[in-house]
Amino acid sequence: MRAARESEELIECMNDEDIYGTPPVIQAIRHETEKLGFTMASEPKTGSLLRALAATKPGGRLLELGTGTGIGTAWLLAGMDGNSRLETVDRDPVVVAVAQGHLGHDPRVRFHLMDGADFLTRPQQQFNLIYADAWAGKFSHLDLALSLLRTGGIYFIDDLLPQPNWPEGHAPKVPALIENLENRSGFVCTRLAWASGLMIAVKTEV
Repeated sequence: MRAARESEELIECMNDEDIYGTPPVIQAIRHETEKLGFTMASEPKTGSLLRALAATKPGGRLLELGTGTGIGTAWLLAGMDGNSRLETVDRDPVVVAVAQGHLGHDPRVRFHLMDGADFLTRPQQQFNLIYADAWAGKFSHLDLALSLLRTGGIYFIDDLLPQPNWPEGHAPKVPALIENLENRSGFVCTRLAWASGLMIAVKTEV
């Protein structure tokens, strides 16, 4: 009985549905997100991992492709130190206004209201972490996005498991993207069949 109870306690303490330390601003952002009917926001598990990944890059330069209403942005900022900087990009002024309204006071983040493809094709410094949550930098312009990673940098994507809000023709592109990343030299990748379906690629060579 004791062993069974200890086993249950261990399972409970590893409950990955219990997300600790959610940034307080998330609740207000999520409320506005729901009012807009926006369904593409990062989920709590993904956000929790984003925070942890951002924390591995002290003084780092981070890029988010697909600001949305700022839920992923808030998680990234929660993991960043005071010397880190985040560039976040989205072309939809309605959702970006929500993100800016709640996070625009933070001097570590800069918002870019433009298409991700246009952002990627202009001259850039390199980044320590790229969170690609938009079409550009993920299903298009992938080579360009990966070229902006520093050695040791992390490329992170989500929404790789079937989602009800996927547009027509989206599903067949996912296996091709995964295969593309895993067959690249100079990168170490891992799949996570967890949350919305995640993948992490770490750049090991210039």
